[in-house]
Amino acid sequence: MSRLRFIPGPLLALALAAGCAHVPAARVGNPSDPVAHITRMLNASARSWNEGDLAGYVAVYADDATFVGSSGLVRGRAEIERRYRASYWASGRPEGALRYEDLEVTLLGNDYALAVGRYVLYDRHSGATTASGIFSLVLRHTPDGWRIIHDHSSAAG
Repeated sequence: MSRLRFIPGPLLALALAAGCAHVPAARVGNPSDPVAHITRMLNASARSWNEGDLAGYVAVYADDATFVGSSGLVRGRAEIERRYRASYWASGRPEGALRYEDLEVTLLGNDYALAVGRYVLYDRHSGATTASGIFSLVLRHTPDGWRIIHDHSSAAG
């Protein structure tokens, strides 16, 4: 994965993980708190989805992000956006509204974080769940703010 800048080496990753601080995503009030910032960013991305703004939805991904889902590995924000446009946005608007549940953000040092949670797609009119699953996101702090560098999403029954 030469296109990604990621946490180098398994030993460093273990050292960072040992020293990481899990903070519940409920701390959304403090604007300087990275956990709160990441939580707000992800919720704003979901709002973009619900408003039919695909570019806004994928803006949280780094240019060189990777995505792993049921259709395999996708490389790059542009390709991630193209795949969403061809599937959920095939009619020009997203099929269903999106919300995140059980969101937990864990800091992995100063510049990396792990977010896990559940995505729920639901019918805009009835509120009935149409699809859901779990995700794990690796985020990196960049000069442009926090960005997703890896997304692994799996559908759940």
